[in-house]
Amino acid sequence: MSTDDNALTLVVTAHPDPDSLTHHVAERLAAELRPRAVEVADLHRERFDPRFTTEDRRAYHKGGNYPADVAREHGRLERATDLVLVFPVYWWSMPALLKGWIDRVFVNGWAFEYSAASGLHPKLQRLTTHLLLIAGADAGAYERHGYEEALRTQIEHGIVDYVGSRRGATVFIHESEQSPSTATAASVARAVRAVGEAVRAGSPPA
Repeated sequence: MSTDDNALTLVVTAHPDPDSLTHHVAERLAAELRPRAVEVADLHRERFDPRFTTEDRRAYHKGGNYPADVAREHGRLERATDLVLVFPVYWWSMPALLKGWIDRVFVNGWAFEYSAASGLHPKLQRLTTHLLLIAGADAGAYERHGYEEALRTQIEHGIVDYVGSRRGATVFIHESEQSPSTATAASVARAVRAVGEAVRAGSPPA
């Protein structure tokens, strides 16, 4: 990844409440990254349709002729060097809207190519993907029950590695449903700073 300040970072959010902590964090991150170019994609506000249709299925198998809304998302990602997914953890995974965005956008022929004859060929090596997760439970619960490992396996390995994207920073903001406090504000500041530094440096923080 280039460290050029003009490189574009695409921040994708999926939360229905514009006053949510998720949106606050995304806005803080965009401010942290400027004057670097930043685009924020609010999937709820933009009314992105997450449903994988028969048209999507045909495009998936043929590796082309993608639906117009999917082609627009491809254009956004092709302009970006970094992708940051900012989302609340729902049932130890991502919201259905964001999962549907990935289902429809990260498809055969664009994000990767696969055939029985030649196997898998990832295509998103130019992109670095960062994760900023808003978690309701505390860090201890994530460690005791293996939630963080499960999320990392599902998203980092199952999606990011599969399409050949470089792994960037993965940062959790825990106890997000607690009343606003100095501790919550400090956690947000640390998370935003960590992802911002990873984007600027071209690699995740140590």
